[in-house]
Amino acid sequence: MRWLLIVLSLILMFLQYRLWVGEGSLAQRQVLKHKVEVQQQENEVLRERNRVLANEVGNLKEGLESVEERARTDLGMIKEGETFYMVVDKEEDE
Repeated sequence: MRWLLIVLSLILMFLQYRLWVGEGSLAQRQVLKHKVEVQQQENEVLRERNRVLANEVGNLKEGLESVEERARTDLGMIKEGETFYMVVDKEEDE
């Protein structure tokens, strides 16, 4: 009877160790929960970025207005017959 009590106590101690410290413990579970939350937030940011890029790609595929706007702003292009004016702000450092 005494040996049974010792064996059961050892088993209980082993299970308690696994619960608090070992693999799959409560502490490890909490760390993993936090990592999942951080990853979900990052995924949401990336989803929004992908949505914006998908809209931009759709606009570029559908209409020439987006292509024209992109050419004007990014490449500095102008239409035939237009005159380009550059306005320079002169800062007063004196």
